[in-house]
Amino acid sequence: MPKIWTVAELTREIGQTLNDNPDFINCWVSGEISNYKNHRPSGHWYFTLKDEHSSIKGVMFRSRAERVRFTPQDGMKILVRGSIRIYERDGTIQLYAEEMQPSGVGALYLAFEQLKERLAQEGLFAPERKKAIPRYPRRIGIVTSPTGAAIKDILKVMFRRNPQISWILAPAAVQGELAPREVAQAIARLNRHSQVDVIIVGRGGGSLEELWAFNTEEVARAIAASGIPVISAVGHETDVTIADMVADLRAPTPSAAAELAVPVWLELKTDLEQLKSRLHSAMNSQLQRKRQRLDSLKGIGPLSNPFWRIDQNRQRLDSLSERMEQGMTRFVSDKNGILKLLTAKLDLLSPLAILGRGYSLTYGPKGNVLRRSEDINVGQQVQVRLQEGILTCAVLAKSVDSN
Repeated sequence: MPKIWTVAELTREIGQTLNDNPDFINCWVSGEISNYKNHRPSGHWYFTLKDEHSSIKGVMFRSRAERVRFTPQDGMKILVRGSIRIYERDGTIQLYAEEMQPSGVGALYLAFEQLKERLAQEGLFAPERKKAIPRYPRRIGIVTSPTGAAIKDILKVMFRRNPQISWILAPAAVQGELAPREVAQAIARLNRHSQVDVIIVGRGGGSLEELWAFNTEEVARAIAASGIPVISAVGHETDVTIADMVADLRAPTPSAAAELAVPVWLELKTDLEQLKSRLHSAMNSQLQRKRQRLDSLKGIGPLSNPFWRIDQNRQRLDSLSERMEQGMTRFVSDKNGILKLLTAKLDLLSPLAILGRGYSLTYGPKGNVLRRSEDINVGQQVQVRLQEGILTCAVLAKSVDSN
């Protein structure tokens, strides 16, 4: 009797058969992509690989997909390296992809074109967003390998053009897997400390693979985000990278970047001397015009006779002095008249004036003025004040006025 398989047994047997066949392990398959899907948030890629006769489902897990340097699209012809396995749950034979590259066009070139198109649509290459390179920078920031030829070329040109210029090196790998991150971090570090006026980012020439760090989105966005103007200097004159397109200015070589960034010291001195001469000439011309103006004013009005104003003020001072003297005389005269009037009134109220009319003042033993006879006793002495002289008298008798 033939064996009756369960579905699970059959799929496991098929899977084992596939695993045992070395032709289905790390094999290359060519075809056209369809039904491509980047599953979020896992990051796994699901697709169908087909030709004119058949199709097979494929999957590339995130850890492998992150290494692919282009974005798959439906209708794209590709080469896929992977293994043929069965997905036991659905009983589906699938291609588990390990590597993927375009068929007929280099993967790096395709990735370059795709990133260039995307960044161009975002406006990162637009001329209006590019910053002006300072004409007289005080300090230059350099992002490159500290051991490469680029730093030597840049410094050689810088010191030839201006020995006084200062610079800061933000070291970074310029090729390899770590290069994009290190270049981006170096640009951000120079911006964070804000000690340079312009940044040169670059390296010497090389193949497309060697220059690839400067064709990555990470470096492109770091250049675009820089608040300090950036000059790109990647490779040789014929090499054009994404970094060149995003940068504020592209230099064909690192040496040319130094030429563009650093003004010649002797030219600066010449310019300074010319400006100094022009300033001196302008000041002399201005002084000459002021002298001529002053000379023309000398014969006009008071300036023709500088003592005229002094004489005028002297005359005015005499007039004011005379007016003040007259005013003081009137003031004293008025005050004397008032004083005489008050004196006359005071004399009318004076006790001495009353005594002159025959009256007298009587003082008791204690010097108190006596107003009533009750205030003194018989036999006591009193003093009588007359208009002229004083009498000392004894009280012989006293009486009370009946009125």
